Amino acid sequence: MNQIESWLTSLSNLVWGPHLLILLVGTGIFLTVRLGFIQVTRLGVGLKEAFIPKAEQPKKKQRGDISHFQALMTALAATVGTGNMVGVATAIVLGGPGAVVWMWLSGFVGMATKYAEAILAVKYRVVDEHGEVAGGPMYYLEHGLKKKWLGVLFAVFASVAAFGIGNGVQTNSISLALNNSFNVPMVVTGIVMMAVTAFVILGGVKSIGKVVGIFVPFMIFAYVGSGLVILIMNLELVPGALSTMFSSTFSAEAIGGGALGAAIRYGVARGVFSNEAGLGSAPIAAAAAKTDFPGRQALVSMTQVLIDTLIVCSITGLTIVMGGQYTEGLEGIALTQASFAYFLGPIGEIIVTISLVFFAYSTVLGWCYYGERSAYYLLGEKVIVPYRVLYILVAGLGAMTTNLNLIWSISDVFNGLMAIPNLIGLLFLSGVVVAETKRFELERKKEGQSSAA
Repeated sequence: MNQIESWLTSLSNLVWGPHLLILLVGTGIFLTVRLGFIQVTRLGVGLKEAFIPKAEQPKKKQRGDISHFQALMTALAATVGTGNMVGVATAIVLGGPGAVVWMWLSGFVGMATKYAEAILAVKYRVVDEHGEVAGGPMYYLEHGLKKKWLGVLFAVFASVAAFGIGNGVQTNSISLALNNSFNVPMVVTGIVMMAVTAFVILGGVKSIGKVVGIFVPFMIFAYVGSGLVILIMNLELVPGALSTMFSSTFSAEAIGGGALGAAIRYGVARGVFSNEAGLGSAPIAAAAAKTDFPGRQALVSMTQVLIDTLIVCSITGLTIVMGGQYTEGLEGIALTQASFAYFLGPIGEIIVTISLVFFAYSTVLGWCYYGERSAYYLLGEKVIVPYRVLYILVAGLGAMTTNLNLIWSISDVFNGLMAIPNLIGLLFLSGVVVAETKRFELERKKEGQSSAA
């Protein structure tokens, strides 16, 4: 078993090597330029579409199962997770404070990547036998790029990765956190996790969308709110923390000592793990949105990276650097807990623990839909119920086990492999993305003229 784990770790390092990180960031830069920095010029429109309710317009052909907001919350449910607390802490420990800056930069270009993923997902989505929509990289690789074998590869990788990164390792994090902070037996957590997971996911994407639409905003505001309290109460420390981040990134000492390479590697890698831009997961949720134009949902999806990386991760990163606990040998969630406790006392650790529980559970819900849709693409309707049942069992087993190294390694590999066919599709279909963007811009002008009249 140790030999298998060692082999898988080596394979994971190979998959997540510099070539993939360059491809991920390079694709984001290419799309940013080709779309005219859309994450800047149209960010306000995306936020308005996502968060300001609009009256129904029945004349428009709005296919889909869930609202723009619910689609955004489903995607955020899957991405705002342990990466926002554990991933940021790990990046700072391994790459120094400067890793946060590279996380920001990768997140900025990742907004264009997320936009392109969503616009293609909606354009090439299909309707299944129950009248529900299905979309994502597998469909735009098959119907847009005309390369079904790439779509099949993506679906295989995604359906397997969901059990690890999106499920077992998340419930295990919940179980360990509750056991360490409140002495809750891991078996009890496992049983509860199976029950609450079954309650939500057996209802399908509409049930998932309703649940995450309620508690995802709450959990994000609770965690971010606590972080903002720390920043406001210690405002004098913020300039110093920012100075430390930027100086450790671009200083001559960092470049000469090789720290720049470490900051880039871990900052970009953890940023991608956090917001998943380029992996191809979030567009599966975007495809389910009720929308009349692909570009409308794409702008909404783009805001996901802003919330996940440029807001939530920034709160964690600033708090850790301000507290200075990263020099004390702490790692992972322990570092984030210690940093919050440094400023807020024991309540700080409790806030991080409870946030971790909600963040991780939301990831379980969001990734179930991703995995299920991928399995449906491969095997059809018959696989949905068995997939959900197996997913529920893995949620419980993951919470009960004390050794997830093998699951981590397997899911890590498949998570990285997902990105390769997806990025190929984004690059070769970038012309379609530009064309759909122009089509929606014309529609927006018409809407502006109508409202003015």
